[in-house]
Amino acid sequence: MSMLSNFDFAAFFAVSAAVVIGLYVVLDGVDLGVGILFPFAPRASDRDVMMSTLEPFWDGNETWLVLGGMVLLAAFPLAFAILLPAFYVPLCLMLFGLVIRGVAFEFRSQGGRLEVVWSATFAVGSFIAAFCQGAVLGAFVGRSITVSNGAFAGGPFDWLGLFSIATGLGVVAAYGLLGACWLVWKTGGSTQNFGRELILPTLVGSGAAILLISLWTPFAKPEIAERWFAWPDFLWLAPLPIIAVVAWFGVLLTRWSEREWAPLALSLLLFVTSLAGLGASVWPEAIPGVMTIWQASSMQRTQHIVAGAIVVILPVILAYIGYGYWLFRGKSKPTPEFPQN
Repeated sequence: MSMLSNFDFAAFFAVSAAVVIGLYVVLDGVDLGVGILFPFAPRASDRDVMMSTLEPFWDGNETWLVLGGMVLLAAFPLAFAILLPAFYVPLCLMLFGLVIRGVAFEFRSQGGRLEVVWSATFAVGSFIAAFCQGAVLGAFVGRSITVSNGAFAGGPFDWLGLFSIATGLGVVAAYGLLGACWLVWKTGGSTQNFGRELILPTLVGSGAAILLISLWTPFAKPEIAERWFAWPDFLWLAPLPIIAVVAWFGVLLTRWSEREWAPLALSLLLFVTSLAGLGASVWPEAIPGVMTIWQASSMQRTQHIVAGAIVVILPVILAYIGYGYWLFRGKSKPTPEFPQN
């Protein structure tokens, strides 16, 4: 018991939440990215191949979203109670986008006259979900959340601003980059060439969004600037932007490479270092400028239960999702078409 009493549960939960949310972003970001690229595919056969690359994985990838929500709710209930009403609108829109893209995924696979409608719905749902995730990120990092007496005291559209719109579009481009790199790795022929061609515009959009956030947050929040540029923090944090820049140019240089795995691996490295940079900027605040992770954490008994659940559940999810990716490794082929009446 003495060891548990000295254990920093708040830091453990914060790191766990960051890992889970990061896994959701990179894994489901691929799914959403392929959906975002859907309208630009040159042929229906390419869209069939694109859909087939996602079929074994897309449901499992969204498991991380559920787990991340559970960790935030159980581990940081005070922060969750403030953030949820602050972001009701974009979160509801995000869930709406995820629902309609899931419905479109299932119905499009049946073929028929409405295939074009379901393809459009799949693309729209992917765009909405990606944009809302980016807008929430921008509002969380770049805008102040109004709190009074421990509760959210702002309006339903306080999250909406030029910066959050820009970050929303940036995440759309970044997910598009992941989707394009995924197609290079998982497909061949015209579909692979289509993915290679879209790496450049999505890479430029992603880079612009990362640069915007990197420049905006230190100027808008002096405490973030002090963290990044004060000594010796600068020495520890400098590798993150350096690695991100190297990864960005690596994707640019390998988009036509015979090493088909390279663009995806480098784009994931770009994502991970960017997310780590955001985490370093806000640590150890649960809500920037409002409360720290220790002030927002749950009671001790709840912490013990949640920590035990994470230790048990996280390896199980990693195991079955990892097994799924290994089982369906290699190039994807379109599923057989259903006969139409």
